[in-house]
Amino acid sequence: MSAPSNASTRLSARVFVGRLAGTDVFEPLGDKVGRVHDVVLILQPTGAPRAVGLVVEVPGKRRLFLPLTRVTSIEAGAVFTTGLLNIRRFEKRAAETLVLGQLLDRTLTLADGSGEVRVEDVALEQQRNRDWRVSKLYVRRTTSGRLFRRGESLLVGYDEVTSLEPRAAQAQSASTFLATLEDLKPADVADVLHDLPDDRRVEVAAELPDERLADILEELGDDDRVVILSGLTSERAADVLDAMQPDDAADLIAELPNEQAAELLELMEPEEAEDVRRLLAYDEHTAGGMMTTEPLILGPEATAATALAHARRQDVTPALAAMVFVARPPLETPTGKLLGGVHLQMLLRQPPHESIGTMLDKDIPAVGPEDPIGKVTRLLATYNLTVLPVVDAEKRLLGAVTVDDVLDHLLPEDWRGADDEVTDAQMSQNRG
Repeated sequence: MSAPSNASTRLSARVFVGRLAGTDVFEPLGDKVGRVHDVVLILQPTGAPRAVGLVVEVPGKRRLFLPLTRVTSIEAGAVFTTGLLNIRRFEKRAAETLVLGQLLDRTLTLADGSGEVRVEDVALEQQRNRDWRVSKLYVRRTTSGRLFRRGESLLVGYDEVTSLEPRAAQAQSASTFLATLEDLKPADVADVLHDLPDDRRVEVAAELPDERLADILEELGDDDRVVILSGLTSERAADVLDAMQPDDAADLIAELPNEQAAELLELMEPEEAEDVRRLLAYDEHTAGGMMTTEPLILGPEATAATALAHARRQDVTPALAAMVFVARPPLETPTGKLLGGVHLQMLLRQPPHESIGTMLDKDIPAVGPEDPIGKVTRLLATYNLTVLPVVDAEKRLLGAVTVDDVLDHLLPEDWRGADDEVTDAQMSQNRG
């Protein structure tokens, strides 16, 4: 795609942020540099809010700030820039508001007194001084009246509603914002939540289904997920912990105050709580502290078809799916004696009716629950494995440590939000 010849002057008269989200961003020569993630506003004491820039997501899921002064053209499906992008990671300032992250779903009162409306989109227009301001709001009525009905859509001016400044007691729905996240993977949603203010992060999380929220919490850093879990009712928090992998649930509970942790463990399902208590007994940097108590475990008489069916389960991570452990009954941890493991590739090569007891790898290295993370790392690297069994002195399977568990413990605590090295110290941090 090539930039328009009159890019320095041609700008859209009105731009709806909902339609702008996801739009590709191009440099002057037509090379794509990223896509629009959100729009940054400054709410004014008087007058319409001013849009100061775009949050642009570039390769590597890194989000940068692009001042609107550097946008030369906004067209259908494309935003063109001067080519200058500040490579520092975007961090929202206290005076700034994100349109998609914070304004959508906000409830406002119409100035004519005819009821309340919910914001579904925001329109921006460029002024004569080239500033971009909020001009129109696409809203939906949340109340019914004699001359109108609930659910009616309206396009109103900014001056036709109460201030966009949030009210402390205002309860916001997150349904419209969640619709923009529906197709994202849990790790990507975690990135979005990380960028939101604490109160909005809790509002959005509260409307997610338990399973979806559990997957997202597993991808967040400790501080973020503690904020979210603490913002839920105790009963809801316990349900979400039940849906999490036991090792992730244990890591999260370990970050909570003792009284809150004890309450949540009492509210959890007994079997799930027992797994978590067992993991909490180990130091977090040992195999026992990192392991999951729910690897794939079958008896030797199970067929290859049965093993593959277990590996295909949606709740099984790719690292865990790489190996099925074969043990004597009982087949829940702690199991009977561990006999060995069967690699996923072996299962794919064998007839579906073949018993997995005939294809065992009996030489898989194992670790004890007290073994340090260094030993686990060396064994994973030495034998090119993604998962290791954790066994007790009687060779009973207690759980398994995956390579992603190890990486989570080896990387810095703030790795999800860490910036790459800034290579151009002269780039401005100005936001219009």
